[in-house]
Amino acid sequence: MTGEFVPKLWTTLKGYTRAQFLQDLGAGTVVGIVALPLAIAFAIASGVPPERGLITAIVAGFLISALGGSRVQIGGPTGAFVVIVYGIVHRYGVDGLLIATLMAGVILVAFGFARLGSAIRFIPHAVVTGFTSGIAVIIFSSQIKDLLGLPIGDVPPDFVGKWQLFAAHLVSFDPTTALVALGSLLVLIAWPRIQRTIPGPFVVLVVGTVVVAALGLPVETIGTRFGSIPDRLPAPHIPGLPFATWMQLVGPAFTIALLASVESLLSAVVADGMLGTRHRSNMELVAQGAANLVAPLFGGIPATGAIARTATNVKNGGRTPIAGIVHAGVVLLAVVLFGHLAAKIPLAVLAAILTVVAYHMGDWRTFVAELRAPKSDVAVLLATFLLTILVDLTVAIEVGVVLATFLFMRRMSEVTQVNMFSDAMIEGEDESESDPDGVRRREIPRGVEVYEIDGPFFFGAAETFKSTLARVAARPKVLIVRLRHVPAIDSTGLHALEDLRRRCERDKTLLLLSDVHAQPLVAMERAGFLAALGSGGLAGTLDEALALARTHLASES
Repeated sequence: MTGEFVPKLWTTLKGYTRAQFLQDLGAGTVVGIVALPLAIAFAIASGVPPERGLITAIVAGFLISALGGSRVQIGGPTGAFVVIVYGIVHRYGVDGLLIATLMAGVILVAFGFARLGSAIRFIPHAVVTGFTSGIAVIIFSSQIKDLLGLPIGDVPPDFVGKWQLFAAHLVSFDPTTALVALGSLLVLIAWPRIQRTIPGPFVVLVVGTVVVAALGLPVETIGTRFGSIPDRLPAPHIPGLPFATWMQLVGPAFTIALLASVESLLSAVVADGMLGTRHRSNMELVAQGAANLVAPLFGGIPATGAIARTATNVKNGGRTPIAGIVHAGVVLLAVVLFGHLAAKIPLAVLAAILTVVAYHMGDWRTFVAELRAPKSDVAVLLATFLLTILVDLTVAIEVGVVLATFLFMRRMSEVTQVNMFSDAMIEGEDESESDPDGVRRREIPRGVEVYEIDGPFFFGAAETFKSTLARVAARPKVLIVRLRHVPAIDSTGLHALEDLRRRCERDKTLLLLSDVHAQPLVAMERAGFLAALGSGGLAGTLDEALALARTHLASES
């Protein structure tokens, strides 16, 4: 096993001290207290019973810390999955969700062993900000019913239909529920200014539950909607679904895997920035895969690294995966000892907690700052954001990435320039006087044309190259293509050169290439272009190419 596939737990246990254990114990306890209400809230917002969120925090949280590539990653259910989980449950049921999560686990393990840990981080920031902010809006929308105590049954999954239903029942909101939610929100906002040792969500959960129970307030609770919460983990099992349903779940499984990859690696990067460490991205993906393979066997939902809980772990002294393992143990202990009391938790309190989570998840300052970015990035941001809200998260990510890719290719084609030089005409801007290898410093013989490509020769630049060639009607006796500023070439660029070679062969024009770098040279050789060009068609420098051109002109005359 290479170093990149060694869990950080194994690395950090070497030289582990009692003092560090006490720090990890304290940090893990605090994070476990934070995770408890969030696990319940995320499960309910996702359309599944609350105990499934707790199972995920316990099983997935343990595996992500024990096997992960980050020192301080805290795993479990997160807000990013609420939208996709709700959609899968609404369409395929809970068993469909479990199968999709199992499949996502396999995909994540494959991502890790394929060493895609670094590649996944190249997803454009505008796409990540767009779907994250969109998810935040959807999470907030899903809490309106419980925030106001609206007397409605099932809420439609689509955003517009949801708000139409809310508007129709807004006048019949429950004042008591709304007051409990408002009080919870005020405490959540004010608590960090009063005390930071005890997490605000835990304080609100305990105080809100005690107040509602003591005063006998007619507010809906977990017990009235879902019944009691089991005080132990269920026996593992695999849901039985027909093969056709498994095939339909491939798309949602890839979405879960992609979200888990992106969020977990972003969380690991944030933790690295706080600690000055480096995580093992591929091992992190393998750990995420293992967590999403095992948690569904016990009824858990998708899990990934949680940025806020990971940051809380770091701020409270957690420095090794032991803190994450302690966090999972704290949640398990809470379920075993106090699980029967969870049924008394008011849904309005959980809705208030998720509202604050959604606000922070959106990172609206970043969103507004992105609107001042180049227009292409703004287009990607808004397209991803609106598609996440109005259509589907899967579609939003696909369209966002594809749109960002096309816009990137457009920018690349604009960056790459093609200049033409001859004895009679010169295009392009003046070269720097300090460039001793500039074409303008050379005397170009009559009947010779020089084309210089400046930038990567990809398919966008290939079109620029073709259009530049098309503007020249004359048929030169020698055509030199200088590639000194071309670090890379793709198949479309090679195809453009092959078209040029055939045209020159037809017009009896000698084609010469000069200043070719390693990657283009290897690509040309593999494509068979160099063999077709001939050994005499390649020159090391422009001066060598011009010398060959003069020799050819002399032999022709």
